[in-house]
Amino acid sequence: QVQLVESGGGLVQAGGSLRLSCAASGRTFNSVAMGWFRQAPGKEHEVVAAINWSGSRIHYADSVKGRFTISRDTARNTVYLQMNSLKPEDTAVYHCAAAPGLTTVQANFRGYDYWGQGTQVTVSS
Repeated sequence: QVQLVESGGGLVQAGGSLRLSCAASGRTFNSVAMGWFRQAPGKEHEVVAAINWSGSRIHYADSVKGRFTISRDTARNTVYLQMNSLKPEDTAVYHCAAAPGLTTVQANFRGYDYWGQGTQVTVSS
């Protein structure tokens, strides 16, 4: 079992920044691939960024490349999503997800077994 708790969401003006955190507990963290996904009202889940167990492989959605950065701190069992130059279209509920035992990067939400409760990010124009 892996428990995930996100934090760091909120309301920000366009062009601003937020940093999301996802604290993981439970199963050994070093062998867990992690991802950030988002879902806006009326839209499907969209991968934002994903990182493999070692941090050596990272995937970004085209829409966030150059603006968002995913990272992980294995000592703290935490994954971060630094979001800069935010746009109104980034408004969504952001979830982190975990895929225990997966050593590669995973961009498909169906490849994840555990999900956090989500944190709302709202970007005003």
